[in-house]
Amino acid sequence: MLALRFARPALRTVTGTPKPALRFSALRFISTRYTTDHEWVAFDSASNIGTVGITDYAQKALGDVVFVELPGQGAEVAQGDSIGAVESVKAASDIYAPVSGVVEEINETLADQPGLLNKAPEGNGWLAKIKLSDPAEFEALLSDEAYKAHCEGQ
Repeated sequence: MLALRFARPALRTVTGTPKPALRFSALRFISTRYTTDHEWVAFDSASNIGTVGITDYAQKALGDVVFVELPGQGAEVAQGDSIGAVESVKAASDIYAPVSGVVEEINETLADQPGLLNKAPEGNGWLAKIKLSDPAEFEALLSDEAYKAHCEGQ
């Protein structure tokens, strides 16, 4: 009888220490929804945190952003409340909370680099992270398709 052996590849290291075993974290479900006022929120169901920002549509309408006012960390916000403002060379615009909760973190990079909102409004130009008090509010926001239809109608 023929015995088959499968060789395991050796761990290669740079420093001479073996690499740690892979670790798997809990599955995360992240979904993005939008408001009619052109804010987005990406909700991480595992942490109950929503990352909030303005949409690409909004940053194009504003033009070159020169100043961003953000909410205070730890502030309690209600859906629809003004949580800050964005000033550009064209105009100033309030930022509204798309969901209710507590501000867990703000994007401090925007204080020195407000133009990041123009470069990556739906990425590194995020504004704040909010721990949702009512995840049902997130579900009531616009889907990607509904938001695109809303923008086409304006």
